[in-house]
Amino acid sequence: MPLDPSFVGRSWPATEPYLVGREKIREFATAIGATDSLYHDPEAARAAGYPDVVAPPTFPVVITMTASGRQILADPALGLDYRRVVHGDQKFAYTRPVVAGDALVCVNSVDEITSRGGHDFMTTRTEVSTVDGEPVVTVWSKLVQRGEEDHG
Repeated sequence: MPLDPSFVGRSWPATEPYLVGREKIREFATAIGATDSLYHDPEAARAAGYPDVVAPPTFPVVITMTASGRQILADPALGLDYRRVVHGDQKFAYTRPVVAGDALVCVNSVDEITSRGGHDFMTTRTEVSTVDGEPVVTVWSKLVQRGEEDHG
């Protein structure tokens, strides 16, 4: 079943706030091998002008994957078969870095659904901001739903 193109242009309400913790940032940085002291040491981050440790640039995936999964991908009307999905692309456009202590909300939208060569491509956009409405980062994710195998 192909993805439902009527999802293009849809947006969902803001998610519940996600409180960015210092230890979550440190754990993420360690997991990806990011050793910069800004990601681990609050004093180094403060010396650089930040209020606390700074998250590595790909950290928002922790928040946005869950948010889009619950709001977009879980909707059966979309027609997504997650067994056939591969990750196609990820982009980030920052207004400012994510730092420990941020309370962030996500607003998810579907920007594009196309089909090529028997495969469906969907681009989602997540606007991440503070609970006070300060923009932090926009995250785009492209998922590819591989075509169904012909067993006939």
